[in-house]
Amino acid sequence: MAETRFSPLDQFIIRADGLLQALAGGRPHAARPTPAQALPENELNKAERHHAAGLMRVNHAGEVCAQALYQGQALTAQLPDVREQMREAATEEEDHLHWCQTRLTELNSHTSYLNPLWYGASFAIGATAGLIGDKVSLGFVAATEQQVCKHLESHLKSLPAADVKSRAIVETMLDDEARHAHTALEAGGIRFPGPVKALMTLTSKAMTKASYYI
Repeated sequence: MAETRFSPLDQFIIRADGLLQALAGGRPHAARPTPAQALPENELNKAERHHAAGLMRVNHAGEVCAQALYQGQALTAQLPDVREQMREAATEEEDHLHWCQTRLTELNSHTSYLNPLWYGASFAIGATAGLIGDKVSLGFVAATEQQVCKHLESHLKSLPAADVKSRAIVETMLDDEARHAHTALEAGGIRFPGPVKALMTLTSKAMTKASYYI
């Protein structure tokens, strides 16, 4: 089947729609139900609720970045199968976006006010990686998802024990992100050297620190 070609205006409209959807929480309904759906809303004290909300705000911001990253890469990826893989990954990440936003609402909190900034920066990085080449683009996905997995693992250790709903969401996200990283490497992504990963870690820490509070 021939691949659909879009004009520059069409591409702009598609990316603008992607931005608005990401900032609004993705699709109206997630393709998969939230893993927290059947779990009880245990009582949390004020400090626990504040901390859980901060961590879930960080996770939501990370999913906004993921949407932008994949959409940017899909725009500039050179091979059709790689573009399709990026689109499929972005679609799956929308579930995470929706779950995190739903949980933030349940915790009477808000998403990060810095999300437009994170989206723009991530889209630019993703598009640039795609222009450099598909192997670099896929390698960047793998390295990014590995960073996300580390954050999610730390969140599982830090979330209040009573907050079983947030923990269930993070556990499922961790499984998905680990699979995305493996798939990107299997598809031909390069393994980034240590110094590059270290720089990515520093950038990621700055984003998570700011998103926790703002």
